[in-house]
Amino acid sequence: MNDAGHDLDAIAKRLAASGQYRIQKRLNPRTVITAPDGTPTRLGVMIDVETTGLDPQKDEVIELAMVPFTYGHDGRIFEIRPSYQSFNEPSQPITPAITAITGITDDMVAGHRIDPNAVASFVNAAALVIAHNAAFDRRFAERLSEAFETKPWACSMTQVDWAGEGHEGTKLAYLAAGAGFFYDRHRAQNDCLAAIELLASPMPRSGALAMARLLERARQPSWRIWAENSPFDLKDVLKARGYRWNGDNTPSPRAWYIDVEHAQRDAEIEFLRKEIYLRDIDLLVHRMDAYNRFSDRR
Repeated sequence: MNDAGHDLDAIAKRLAASGQYRIQKRLNPRTVITAPDGTPTRLGVMIDVETTGLDPQKDEVIELAMVPFTYGHDGRIFEIRPSYQSFNEPSQPITPAITAITGITDDMVAGHRIDPNAVASFVNAAALVIAHNAAFDRRFAERLSEAFETKPWACSMTQVDWAGEGHEGTKLAYLAAGAGFFYDRHRAQNDCLAAIELLASPMPRSGALAMARLLERARQPSWRIWAENSPFDLKDVLKARGYRWNGDNTPSPRAWYIDVEHAQRDAEIEFLRKEIYLRDIDLLVHRMDAYNRFSDRR
């Protein structure tokens, strides 16, 4: 770092120490986060997709980024390896609304195609695929390559207790701001690098590495409980409790459902029996793990 950089750091430290300022620093991507020390490592891949809409049955991926990194069983992240990024020209023009959200225009994607062989090569080498909102990214990714279907997945948005650590939201930009850095948004690769930086950092209250917490949650089973044929007039009760509606075009039931951790399974079933169905009833319950979580496939 040059003298000007040292001066800026000194100024930033003085401002932060005053208690009157909150400092954010631009994220400068790193290739090494923790120096390798001989610890056995696995390869993770952080992915992000930008799409023409929210429906994986009809909307298309217009950008994909994949950033591989090595991590230890204890959650330490070591090295960030060369990434893959590609635009993808959709079959229909990108709408102004999507351009406003993603920053991607028709000119940017014109003539570009995601290379399925490159995607498979990156994914096949990975022990774990992570996305910030995996419930969204996984469904689109599986349409790009079958390699995504057989891998365990984790979600850096929902499988870390960000609220319990004092963060006010789970969007990537909010979390980055809370962690003291900012980055150039609306590019899939930048989002991946920001998510890895968050996972590599100690969390503000517990001091635990976010990646360690993510791995703990990803390894635990969870349960998807279906409220099939529930009374229509109680739909608002279900929505308020966190149930989501599963519509057409999926192999799963057309019904309300909720995903709960193992410890909440029996209590949620009891709630449905007592408050929704008013009788003892056998409910459809699916066991979820890292291999089928966040996917429409069962």
